[in-house]
Amino acid sequence: MAVDKRVKDATAALEGVADGMRVMVSGFGDAGMPNALIDALIERGPKDLTLIVTGAGMNGSRLAMLFEAKMIAKVICSAARGRDGLTEMERQWKAGKVELELVPQGTFAERIRAAGAGIPAFFTPVSYGTPIGAGKDVREFEGRKYVMEHWLKGDVALLRAERGDRFGNLQYHGAQANFGPAMATAATLTVVEVKDLLAEGAIPPQQVGTPGIYVNHILALPDLRR
Repeated sequence: MAVDKRVKDATAALEGVADGMRVMVSGFGDAGMPNALIDALIERGPKDLTLIVTGAGMNGSRLAMLFEAKMIAKVICSAARGRDGLTEMERQWKAGKVELELVPQGTFAERIRAAGAGIPAFFTPVSYGTPIGAGKDVREFEGRKYVMEHWLKGDVALLRAERGDRFGNLQYHGAQANFGPAMATAATLTVVEVKDLLAEGAIPPQQVGTPGIYVNHILALPDLRR
């Protein structure tokens, strides 16, 4: 039987997602944010999730709705502040209801990439001598201090891409290709929503942003806006 990773709807795409999982979500602002999958996650309603995302969600966003639904126990991100007053994440963090792990954005990206590459830890000078680096293992290389950071894995990765095929090969548009390609490699279950589902072979190999081997489920949403 030929490989076919298409699913009929978002509910089927998230089968198996449960309480306590580490959920990676692609996106940088609105670019690459898998809104339909986030809606389905909210409807499914798992609790005590660890959310791994670059920004914790502006007021009115889908990510903010995850906090409003009291689904998040911890967030690992590189941007935790809102531009329009306190976000729901900040309110819950200040109230001691959500744990926050703040990670410099480059380190955030590299921790995810390292997980996909099977590298359990690496050293970076970023955060040395700051509160973020406090308590972490420090080594000296060629006269400079480096902080050890561990890989960042997910149980589930929710991604958005522009195009895909039934094998799960993905093609991104512009800034959609932010953290999605790395997250796809670092999660046990990778679920993707795409605007266009193409025939096999329609995506030239050299234009594949994420190979289908890293994708478990793909959901076509023709009305999806960029």
